[in-house]
Amino acid sequence: MRRTHVSSGTEWESTVGYSRAVRVGDRVVVSGTTATDEDGEVVGEGDPYAQTMQAFRNVESALEDADASLSDVVRTRMFVADASDWEQVGSAHGEFFADVRPASTMVEVAGFVDDAMLVEVEAEAVVVE
Repeated sequence: MRRTHVSSGTEWESTVGYSRAVRVGDRVVVSGTTATDEDGEVVGEGDPYAQTMQAFRNVESALEDADASLSDVVRTRMFVADASDWEQVGSAHGEFFADVRPASTMVEVAGFVDDAMLVEVEAEAVVVE
């Protein structure tokens, strides 16, 4: 089975040793993804909804680069800096996945590598052809 790596192009991938996403066969796993733009700047500072929307747009881009789509997602994980943001984060999730309805988890974490980050998401997809 072929293994395909998807890169976001950030310097951290080679430093830390990871890929934005990896596809093996019909399965695609997307690494923890934050609300950064193409320049690596945090989008939506102070706004958990805006950050979640950007993070899922980044996930969508990684999936497309792996010849998959949001409709193939079977699992999401959302990590939040403040659990009281759950409704805003959940609302953004619902906008992307209302019809897909993947299995999902949301947990509060102590923090992220950048204090401006409020949300990080992961996704797993299975491409059914």
